[in-house]
Amino acid sequence: MQKSARLVESYQAAPTSGMEAAAGDGDNGCHADSEMHQLMEAIYLQYSYDFRDYSGASQKRRVGQALAHLACPTIPALQAGVLRDPGMFAQLLQYLTIPVSEMFRDPTFFLALRQQVIPRLHTYPSVKVWIAGCSTGEEAYSLAIVLKEEGLLERTQIYATDINPHSLDKARQGIFPLGSIKGHTANYQKSGGKQAFSDYYCAAYNAAILDKSLRENITFADHSLATDSVFSETQMVLCRNVLIYFNQKLQDRALGLFHESLSHRGLLGLGRKESIDFSDYATRFEAVIKPERIFRKL
Repeated sequence: MQKSARLVESYQAAPTSGMEAAAGDGDNGCHADSEMHQLMEAIYLQYSYDFRDYSGASQKRRVGQALAHLACPTIPALQAGVLRDPGMFAQLLQYLTIPVSEMFRDPTFFLALRQQVIPRLHTYPSVKVWIAGCSTGEEAYSLAIVLKEEGLLERTQIYATDINPHSLDKARQGIFPLGSIKGHTANYQKSGGKQAFSDYYCAAYNAAILDKSLRENITFADHSLATDSVFSETQMVLCRNVLIYFNQKLQDRALGLFHESLSHRGLLGLGRKESIDFSDYATRFEAVIKPERIFRKL
C-alpha cells in the first residue's frame, strides 16, 4: 500500500479521544499533528475561520474524509489546494463543520422545553432565543413549532447562527428532503406535538417546504463561537451537540459567551453528551432539568 493511501486510512480511523498519533509510530504521529496544526493556522490566516481549538480527534476524522473525497494524497497537498482555490475550501468546510441535524432531535428535550421551560418564558413580555451552531436549521424550526403551539412564537425572536454559509442558505430556504419527513414526524409526535406534523409543510418535487410563517420570527446569521462576541441579550440559549467538537479552551469560551448573553436566570440547553461540570462556568449555572442538560444562569 502506498504511503498516501496509508495516511488517508489512518486519519479516517483516528481515535475518538485525545491527540494520539493517527499514522502509526510516535514520530509519524507528531509529524501528522504538526501538519494538521499548519493546515488550521493557514485556514485561519487565509479565510478567518478558526478551527485551531476544535477537538484533535474530531479534526483527524474529518480531514481524513476530506483527503479521500477531495482526492488529496497528503495534508500539505490539501492545504495548498484550499489556499489557492476558495471553492475547494468551501468543500472542505462541509467536512470541518459536519452540517448534519434533524427536526426534534432528542424528542424528550423538546418535551421538557414544552412542559417546563416555555411556561417560564411566558413570564417575559418578549423573548429572545439564541441557537448557536444551527446547521441547516432543523432545530430552529423545531423550536418555532413548539413556541407556536404553546402560544409564544409571536413575541419571540430566534437568532440561529452558524459559521457555514452553505448550511445557513439551506436553513433560510426551509426546504428538506421528503425522505426525512417520516423521522421528523416520529420525533415531533414524541416531543408532545399537538397537531399533525403535515400541517407545517407542503410537499413538492420530492421535498418538504416548511410553512413560511415559521420563518418570520427566525433570523439566520453568521457567527463564530471561536472568534465572535455576544450580539444580543437573550432569555434562552440552545447549543446542542456542538461543544463536543471543541477542546476545553474553546468550550470555556463558548460557555462564557452564553453566560454573557443570558439575562438573569436565563436558560441554557446543551446536548446529551455535553456538560458544564468541569468548565470555568460550572459554578455560574445550576441544573434545572439535568437529564436533558438544561441549566439556569445564576
